[in-house]
Amino acid sequence: MIEGMSRVRSYGRVVAAAGLVVSCEGLPRAPLGTRCRVIDVKLPNGMNGECVAEVVGHKDGHTMLMPFGNLDGIGPGCRVYPDPKPSTVRVNHSWMGRMVNALGEPVDGKGALSMVGGEDRSVRSAAPLASLRNSLGPKMDTGVRVMNTLLPLCLGQRLGIFAGSGVGKSVLMGMLAQHSTADVTVVGLVGERGREVNEFVKDILGEAGMARSVVVVATNDEPPLMRRQAALMTMAVAEYFRDCGFNVLLMMDSVTRFALAQREIGLASGEPPTTRGFTPSVFAELPKLLERAGPGVGKGSISAIFTVLVEGSDMEEPVADAVRGILDGHIVMTRALAERGHFPAIDVLQSVSRTVPQCLSDTEWNLVRRCRELLSTYDDMAELIRLGAYVKGSDPKVDEAIRLIDGVQAFLTQTPKERAGMAESFSQLQAALG
Repeated sequence: MIEGMSRVRSYGRVVAAAGLVVSCEGLPRAPLGTRCRVIDVKLPNGMNGECVAEVVGHKDGHTMLMPFGNLDGIGPGCRVYPDPKPSTVRVNHSWMGRMVNALGEPVDGKGALSMVGGEDRSVRSAAPLASLRNSLGPKMDTGVRVMNTLLPLCLGQRLGIFAGSGVGKSVLMGMLAQHSTADVTVVGLVGERGREVNEFVKDILGEAGMARSVVVVATNDEPPLMRRQAALMTMAVAEYFRDCGFNVLLMMDSVTRFALAQREIGLASGEPPTTRGFTPSVFAELPKLLERAGPGVGKGSISAIFTVLVEGSDMEEPVADAVRGILDGHIVMTRALAERGHFPAIDVLQSVSRTVPQCLSDTEWNLVRRCRELLSTYDDMAELIRLGAYVKGSDPKVDEAIRLIDGVQAFLTQTPKERAGMAESFSQLQAALG
């Protein structure tokens, strides 16, 4: 008798919509993160349509939803149908060379993505168990001299690029995408300016870089839920290729905008602001996101580069401070170097890779240590040298630094189209140090 009864699907109704949030009744058991369809939405042409939303909170007996689009046309009485299935996306090899939005929909005008093969991936999967993960692998050949030598990136390592706007982060990411020996590159452009997306894909990434890349995009004019989703989608795509046995290079620009999107979501759903206006959920979500990168349980790995926007040189800003404590090293790019035409504008003395010196041979470590010592010596005396107050012969180490600094600075610079292999990079460093 019971088996023969038809199923009646429960639904709720919108009772209010304000700001970024829609309140509805009738869905008291819908857990956080549940996807919902809001129907009977009034479209500009007068017809009824629908939109996708997500449960972001519960308050005073009402369920709070945030749409992935705007709130236009949503009003009291709209029906809300929860999707009982977890949020997944079907990823396969046809994604290579494609640009998709935060929901996994193609936005490059090249047609639909193939649904044949691959597997459904959760956009909110947990990081692999620490006890089951592999150790970090050997150094990855990034094709960038300063990173191959002084700031190595090992397979499965996670580095942060800390910089202000306009100092060359995107150009450095393009160099890594084109020149690294990673099997697959997954790029997440989170909260980017719309104009810069095509510039990055066509001019910086180029055809060669795009051919082995997947680009996930959410521009800064999209709702915060889409911007957060873009970061989660980027991770899900990288995890698919990692589990296929590939060594993946993941680059996300920027994790700061992911944090800002989470702050908007938190504030809209009633979270209290804490440090500099950031909500507690921001600092809960950051490690969940960043820990998903790293070595896999099987053959594959995700080596990750996360960019972090810093105001001026404020490395103690809450997001920057939290991210630096999670990652396996940080690269600091400064405006002062960029203004001098020193590209990539990496301040070696402020940057560190936590796999050094373990990943280097004795010969390589001696070269790296000597180079850092020379740069530090020159930096300490730079003002006296510029003023002409330093007397040659006063200190042999300073004399050597003055003699070699031009060659070392030339070694640290590199044009975007120039590629330097691992062995070549160390040979050039040895030559620069005399």
